[in-house]
Amino acid sequence: MEERRIPVSVIVERRAASSPWIDHLWVPVAVLPARTVAKPWTVLHRNNGVTAYIAGQTEVELHSSDTLGYKANLETGRPMLWVVLRPCLEEPGMALHRVLADAAEAEALVSVGSEGVIEPVPMPGPVRELVEAFVAEHHRDRGFFKRTRDRADPEALGVRPRAGAAGHGRR
Repeated sequence: MEERRIPVSVIVERRAASSPWIDHLWVPVAVLPARTVAKPWTVLHRNNGVTAYIAGQTEVELHSSDTLGYKANLETGRPMLWVVLRPCLEEPGMALHRVLADAAEAEALVSVGSEGVIEPVPMPGPVRELVEAFVAEHHRDRGFFKRTRDRADPEALGVRPRAGAAGHGRR
């Protein structure tokens, strides 16, 4: 299986919430197509209850077995990346977990009730070009394969052991 890693940095905003139950929301807003020199959770700016951070650096992992999902994402015309943040004990209370290029993989994380934040952001042009090149090199259309089950043996159905056989029947 072929694999490619694309280095990225993630920008996240902490926004004031108008809710009696929580005081803020974490919202991924952008992915930059390179690693930054800034340390994770460096404040970029503060304005009207919104604080923007460089959440950190990570890699978008591409696998040749997942090209169908990447291809479908690219064919939408507005390809996305999914940013996954997880709660942690260190300040500011969130950690950058990963960035995904496959919507199905992001949906799988949501469906299992993953804690944290999983949100789409637009895929930057340079990342899109690398994903397109990876799909062009590794995607192979696979024909539909319907699995067929073995037929049941009707003679084997309903056969009971004789009464009195080892451990069976009346005592």
